[in-house]
Amino acid sequence: VQLQAFGGGLVQAGGCLRLSCAASGRTFRTYRANWFRQAPGKERDFVAAISWNENTYYADSVKGRFTISRDNAKNTVYLQMNSLKPEDTAVYYCGVGYRNQPDYWGQGTQVTVSS
Repeated sequence: VQLQAFGGGLVQAGGCLRLSCAASGRTFRTYRANWFRQAPGKERDFVAAISWNENTYYADSVKGRFTISRDNAKNTVYLQMNSLKPEDTAVYYCGVGYRNQPDYWGQGTQVTVSS
């Protein structure tokens, strides 16, 4: 499985961005799809996930602001990020797999939120 994430950029605090992650292969619809993020000098942290049957899960820090969704016809998972804060600045990675920890990762996309 190959994943390509895009949609990152520079945005002011309070703004929004929509990340996309396109996957190859015909098994995408069976995977749990995840977004993680890694800030400079920190570990990679869970952000959000969506199961094959579209149950969603969020880190407490993003609940109410971020929304994860998927389009299986397009093999794509999305992360709509609203009310962005400077502390959301990180490289965002998408990952898919059958467990909480992804088996396959994309290359990451940089999100920078200015104050």
